[in-house]
Amino acid sequence: MTPKTSSKEAAARTAVGVGDDFPELADLAFLLDSKWRIPVLGIRFGVDALASLVPVVGDVATGVISAYVVHKAHRLGAPRQLVLQMAGNVLIDVVVGSVPLVGSLFDLFFKANNINVRLLRQHLAAQGKALPPPLPGQQAIANPD
Repeated sequence: MTPKTSSKEAAARTAVGVGDDFPELADLAFLLDSKWRIPVLGIRFGVDALASLVPVVGDVATGVISAYVVHKAHRLGAPRQLVLQMAGNVLIDVVVGSVPLVGSLFDLFFKANNINVRLLRQHLAAQGKALPPPLPGQQAIANPD
């Protein structure tokens, strides 16, 4: 018996040139930064914001997972400058997020993983790669051109 796949998974598999890596990163970033939504306020949050309630340890743990996103971006061919920018986003998230209380609030609004996936999406799209549609919180930034 074959397992059922959702339409999102099927669409992700049809992306040309990025295999399973990009959809996996997008899903991971979504889980870390935007999985749940606070009703009425519309603020999205994920595991990263919850983990930051445990100062330092939670942020370091999610920082290690975020470093995996950066590593996979490198493996997908992201240029050195982009990889460094993504690593800087993760570093900011871990350092500021480690501050008790302030860091938890910071994690609600600064979503390093979604930013990194958005940057990688823009890079891959500029190279002509077909990508699945963005998940909530990962919408592409419009080019001013």
